[in-house]
Amino acid sequence: MKFTAVGDMLIQRRLPGEYEGFSEISRYINKGDMRFFNLETTLHGGECFASQFSGGSWLRMDPKVLEDARKFGFNILSFANNHTMDFSYEGLTKTLDAVNEYGFPNAGVGRNLGEAAAPAYLDTLSGRVALISVVSSFEPSSMAGEQSRRVVGRPGVNGLRYEEKYCITDEYMDVLKRIAKETSINGRNDISRAEGYKPPVPEGCFFFKDILFEVGEETKRVTTVDETDMLRVEKAIHEAKLQADYIIVSFHSHEIKGVKKESPDDFIIEFAHRCIDKGAHAIIGHGPHLLRPIEIYKQRPIFYSLGDFVLQNENIPFAPEDFFTKYGLNSDSTMHDLFKKRSNNFTIGLQTKREMFEAIIPYWKMEGGILKRLEFLPIELGFGQPRSISGWPKPAKDLSFIERLIEMSAPYGTEIKIENGIGKIVL
Repeated sequence: MKFTAVGDMLIQRRLPGEYEGFSEISRYINKGDMRFFNLETTLHGGECFASQFSGGSWLRMDPKVLEDARKFGFNILSFANNHTMDFSYEGLTKTLDAVNEYGFPNAGVGRNLGEAAAPAYLDTLSGRVALISVVSSFEPSSMAGEQSRRVVGRPGVNGLRYEEKYCITDEYMDVLKRIAKETSINGRNDISRAEGYKPPVPEGCFFFKDILFEVGEETKRVTTVDETDMLRVEKAIHEAKLQADYIIVSFHSHEIKGVKKESPDDFIIEFAHRCIDKGAHAIIGHGPHLLRPIEIYKQRPIFYSLGDFVLQNENIPFAPEDFFTKYGLNSDSTMHDLFKKRSNNFTIGLQTKREMFEAIIPYWKMEGGILKRLEFLPIELGFGQPRSISGWPKPAKDLSFIERLIEMSAPYGTEIKIENGIGKIVL
């Protein structure tokens, strides 16, 4: 069976037609039996009220944009990401209705947690594929709720939470406790614990507000996947084994290890490995708007982030008052004023970084559950061009950014070569 996939389609404009480079992009995508993308916007006519929070911007697009996704060749999607709830529950359900109406199998979002966590299935002439989708970067209220015997479930995403703690030496712990005592930063939480509303602090640990610290021999940050959420995903993989020939897991995450956006957090690696251990055949990562490493784990691919397929984050035609007030403005101002203020006169932000406009489209072939071939088409999205035309994918002419992908993938044991403009993974 053959697969193609892209990362985030942060789309805020209609496809103008078969622009230069479109045909080559579409042909490459259509090499796959399964052709996946992550839809990073909500779909409605602007009639939904905005959430108090957003994924960074409040994203909304006409549902007809799914016709443009079809033109590229895609046949399955997820929209479980940090923008799913930009326009609250109604925006979520209208987006869900739209992708279903347009016939796209989708996973990761539902009217309750059971629906959001369930695999979606795509039937092809080469076999049946299951898609399971999660997101780790989300507001707590975006998490879908399970139904009970008497209360309906809550719409939302199939969230993957993680546990975070900081290991510090005894010396640092003593300083932290003195600061906490003198500032009373834990006052309210200590009372809640004493009254039974919060669980007790684990032995050898200390909460500074809501951050957990533990005494250790070295100073470091440790993240591990939430076991409840992990078990829910593993159960979905088990369910899909009966119904599908191949199981693909989509993962949206912005979390990092250290200070570089290219470095996936420890819990992300743990999650990807455990999914494959349970039977998943590939992990498709996206979220940070740039490339992250590629790993071949047990003869199956993990793409920690494919980067952006479409990037039009400053093509939003209008926004809620919250977006303006966040930057000291109000909605009497224009969107031009808003983006100028947010980007410090257009000197910072995604639009100013070339790596946000560089990505890949992988194509891989599997037989009997084993990876037999893996290559990718490098693409670029028009860095430095006017916002009126930038953001659409084209085959990359300058392939120097692939050296960065080669370098970051090497510690994972992945060897990449470039042949005739195509990246190839040495298996």
